[in-house]
Amino acid sequence: MQSDKINAKKLSLPVIISVLLTVVPMVTTSLATAWAIAHEPMLRAWPLENWIWVTLVLTVASAIALTPPTFLALVFGYFLGWLAIPMLFGLNVGAIAIVYGLSRFLQPEVVRHHLIQIYPKVSQLLSKFYENELRLIFFTKLSPVLPFAVTNLFFAMAGARFRQVLFGGTLGMIPRTILAVWAGKESQNIGYLLEHPNEGLWTKVVIIALIIISTVGLGYFFKDKKEV
Repeated sequence: MQSDKINAKKLSLPVIISVLLTVVPMVTTSLATAWAIAHEPMLRAWPLENWIWVTLVLTVASAIALTPPTFLALVFGYFLGWLAIPMLFGLNVGAIAIVYGLSRFLQPEVVRHHLIQIYPKVSQLLSKFYENELRLIFFTKLSPVLPFAVTNLFFAMAGARFRQVLFGGTLGMIPRTILAVWAGKESQNIGYLLEHPNEGLWTKVVIIALIIISTVGLGYFFKDKKEV
């Protein structure tokens, strides 16, 4: 009984953090939307240097789930157009690296050990994950509905290799980032854009396609292979 209590305590922190990484972006996105709408003239007058400095700050903010990268891609696309692409890719890479580094403080090896003790089947899932790290990370990041910061934390806690997380995460984020920048670039009104980010027909089609491809890819991973 005492052991179970200890295990629960060790597992509770990552769970709480995961919940916060899901809820907090919803709040901050609403606040950021209102601020961007109210200060549109000022943002349009910003020189490129300001956007670069802001990108560095938002890299940290995205790592701790204060600002979702897809939301930022809409804003950056609206004000900067395709010039925003290099900044956003740098932001994604930097945020992934920060989360991976911060996860060390959560002792992922200890968490995995106790999780396997409680749920032995986790060991099999982790083994399959290590055999297909890059593919699983890519398909997870490809989905527009899976939270950026939560998936970064999950892969770090699961013990994924940093290079695989960085490479697979970057590849998976490319379609989502380009789509969001394009939607922002084509929009004529930032208020309507941020309140209806998926309004366009082609945007909806691409999002649905990304969700389907991601789901199929992840489903193949979790499907049990039966020997004939």
